[in-house]
Amino acid sequence: MSGNPLAVAEPWDLVADGYAEFAPAIMQPFSDRALEFASLTTSSQVIDVAAGTGLLSLLAAPQVAQVHAIDFSGPMIERLTAAAAAVGSTNIEARVGDGQSLPFDSDRFDAGFSMFGLMFFPERSKGFAELFRVLRPGGTAVVSSWAPIAESPLMRMMFGAFHAADPSIQEPQPNYLSLENPEVFQTEMRRAGFEAVSIQRHSTALAFGSADQMWETMGQSSAPLRLMRRNVGEQVWAERVAVMKSYLAEHYRPQQPLSTTAFLGIGHKPAS
Repeated sequence: MSGNPLAVAEPWDLVADGYAEFAPAIMQPFSDRALEFASLTTSSQVIDVAAGTGLLSLLAAPQVAQVHAIDFSGPMIERLTAAAAAVGSTNIEARVGDGQSLPFDSDRFDAGFSMFGLMFFPERSKGFAELFRVLRPGGTAVVSSWAPIAESPLMRMMFGAFHAADPSIQEPQPNYLSLENPEVFQTEMRRAGFEAVSIQRHSTALAFGSADQMWETMGQSSAPLRLMRRNVGEQVWAERVAVMKSYLAEHYRPQQPLSTTAFLGIGHKPAS
């Protein structure tokens, strides 16, 4: 098992509401790009692994025949189901389940995705192997993972705020054994059986009207922050929020675009 606190469901359960509302601002450009790589058609059967509140599923649904979304967080799946109903999507089937042991037959899906989910799996090799297994021959997988934080001024700004509020929180160091390393990313996809693997770098930039707006958007969708809030209690949390907002007010210039970068791993299951 991984020691990563985000490898279990609880922080994602806690953040589900804020994630549904605010994460699309950051995530949608990457989901849009992932869908372009998959060459979807109106007959495509799609699986969205570690789907969260379903941003990619909701974007894919109008383009395809059926989307099966799976996530280990019940509250995330509840938000996904509610969002699908709200926009009238009837071709999304969402369920709670484990991306390392998918409850689907082999050779079933034309395309498979995991947007910033598989990267947290305790055993990524199982996640890649299962994604490969459930794709039909000739199918395409697209998996996303964040690039090192040094390539993300947006996340560096937020970690500066976190550190100001709690000096024990350090900016994450590059982890060359994770999917932050494109060579590891490519190797792990190839080991699972994928061919013609390509790791594409994609960036997006966000600008906020104020430091407070930046705090709302980034803070409400942050699973680590929700875990911190639960762990320290409301009084200490309120003190830390004041420090974080003060830091952002001092360091963020309104309407200043800040970028964040991710890698998209694209692989294909051999046709024969």
